[in-house]
Amino acid sequence: MPVLRTSEPEGQDETLPRPWARAAAVRKAGRILALTGVILPLLMIGGMKFTAAEIEALRPLIGGTPWLAWMYPVFGEAGASYVLGVVEIATALLLIASPWSTRAGVAGGTLAALIFLVTCSIMVALPIWEPTLGFPALGPAGQFLIKDIALLGIAPVILGESLNRLNKSAI
Repeated sequence: MPVLRTSEPEGQDETLPRPWARAAAVRKAGRILALTGVILPLLMIGGMKFTAAEIEALRPLIGGTPWLAWMYPVFGEAGASYVLGVVEIATALLLIASPWSTRAGVAGGTLAALIFLVTCSIMVALPIWEPTLGFPALGPAGQFLIKDIALLGIAPVILGESLNRLNKSAI
């Protein structure tokens, strides 16, 4: 069962010399942790989108970002939070299915990349530095958003590896 599949064919890791087999095992563990590291925040933060505390916490993030502010007139504050929660949880579920379903990996990787691209873009619109200390001291918004850069880096890996598996299955 591939999880963020490596470039080696199935079963090849077992035939590698001992140091190479360890490297392959470390790489596989890292890939499992990377996938888990994307899924858990999406599930947990997506679930929080249905709470009053998160609806309130999103107010300055959505309201202060011109390319997201349209969501409030269309969905309302709670509705916008719910839409984001549904998208985040659906993305996590697709990523959970990605080791078994290439198409789920493509859809989940694409959605995850878009989610984290949007959240990273908020850092451009909002002040993320601690006002009294300035750069590089992160304020509350910056501390909340900075992790999304790493998550944005993992999402295209999932997408690329899923596309590679899809291409191989089409041959």
